[in-house]
Amino acid sequence: MPIHYVYLFVSVVAEAVGYAALNASAQFTRLWPSLLVIGGFAGSFYFLTLALKYLPLGITYALASGLGIIVVSLAGVIVFGQRLDLGAVIGLGLIIAGMVVINAFSDFAVH
Repeated sequence: MPIHYVYLFVSVVAEAVGYAALNASAQFTRLWPSLLVIGGFAGSFYFLTLALKYLPLGITYALASGLGIIVVSLAGVIVFGQRLDLGAVIGLGLIIAGMVVINAFSDFAVH
């Protein structure tokens, strides 16, 4: 796997940790989850900048956003016991389809 995709994946995971911690922080009233929010988003931005050395901004943002939505949705289901209805599952499927189309059929240049 090319290193820029590793950076992007680490960025998405860090973002998902930040969002999950945001939910657990109880509006920043709990210290450790609040610190995890800051660390998660800082790590996400750092690794996103590394991915941007190799991928165009629009493609990077599309992939990071799509993966982030999926990972955060799964974290909500697994960690917080939230449920996804049919509309959410269909929407997530369309996001995955969009990411497949970008990677399979786009001529974006890795720089």
